[in-house]
Amino acid sequence: MRLTQQTNYAIRLLIYCAASPGRPAKVGDVASTFGISELHLFKILKVLVDGGFVETVRGRKGGVLLAKPASEITVGQVVRVTEESFILTDCFDEAKKDCPLISACDYNQILHQALAAFLGVLDTKTIADLSESRPDIRFLLRLPAEFATVN
Repeated sequence: MRLTQQTNYAIRLLIYCAASPGRPAKVGDVASTFGISELHLFKILKVLVDGGFVETVRGRKGGVLLAKPASEITVGQVVRVTEESFILTDCFDEAKKDCPLISACDYNQILHQALAAFLGVLDTKTIADLSESRPDIRFLLRLPAEFATVN
């Protein structure tokens, strides 16, 4: 299984926000940090807002904030919202079930089990786990030192 760029950048945006808790992340700063266009980031942002993971703050001091604690956002939840399809083969696609073996083949069942296991592993890790896993994460994201602590 290969995850889309949308999912990859969505996770990165959430890690960035988690690394600067309580302070709105500027879309331009995030885009610059990860080398993507602001337009592309805004598209991803909409999906994350609709999914309830982030909220936006308007104005000069605005930006993007996590809508809930990073410890309550699992990687699996984000993947489910950002991926458009989990069709691993035609067997998963209701419109294309034209294989003569579909009713007698365990291949489809095996793939369903594999997908469930994949998502199950992703459900065990949170954005907090990813953002706190390296002590130098704020440095790597080029965040100001004052983002290091929030009470």
